[in-house]
Amino acid sequence: MSSHNPVNDGGSPVQLNAELRDAHLELLSAHCATYQLRLRYSTEHLARFGQPDILRKSADAASALHEFYSTIVNKMPQAAPAAEVLPHPTQEQIAQGVEWVASCLRAQREQYRPLASPLSRQQVEMLSPYFSAALLDHIRIAELHGARVPVPDFYAKARAMGFDKLPQISHMESLSFLDVIVFNETLSERGLFHALVHSVQIEVLGLERYAELWVHGFLKTRTHFTVPLEVQAFSLASKFLRPVPERFSVEDQVREWVAAGRY
Repeated sequence: MSSHNPVNDGGSPVQLNAELRDAHLELLSAHCATYQLRLRYSTEHLARFGQPDILRKSADAASALHEFYSTIVNKMPQAAPAAEVLPHPTQEQIAQGVEWVASCLRAQREQYRPLASPLSRQQVEMLSPYFSAALLDHIRIAELHGARVPVPDFYAKARAMGFDKLPQISHMESLSFLDVIVFNETLSERGLFHALVHSVQIEVLGLERYAELWVHGFLKTRTHFTVPLEVQAFSLASKFLRPVPERFSVEDQVREWVAAGRY
């Protein structure tokens, strides 16, 4: 008798991976929020002043998630781990990286803007408590419906320098190319809000400064979702999606982070 259980294995691989990506985004949001706690407070301070029931529930949830995903990983084919040697870029290489990022964002903006459309009236109404009318009027959106934004040309050069943990562009839900937001598949509220935060960051900081902060953040943390610019986007998108969403100005939040030197 076959041991296959369609109840436990329900859904096609396509559906499975779509749901896995959704869960991954939720985990990234939680990771980003926790990363901010780690930056701002010591474990001793959290243990002393944190609300005990919330700390215990958070620890229990994290432990359960770790156990679940570890069980899956342990069943996957294992490759021999390679010793990781982190490169130490020169100032010239860092400056080159900043130029690559800025140039890529400009080029992709020019490529996708002719294919993009304005926000709908319903989208503008939903987002107007958080973003200025001028920004929302200027934003354009392109949905690729399963097509993917290609890997930037500079990735090969960056990897040749030893950087092999660059963002996986083709697996991202949405990407901000200045005032043009591109969805690798179809639009989602989370992806739209996240991308709009980046558009505001670019507007406030200027493209070159945004690229500089992104590159320095990546070199410091070595993962794109712990770059402070990304942390803020994940955090604000999570607040927006709460059952009782907080009302706030994204531009004010960005300017507060600039003033506090949090990028």
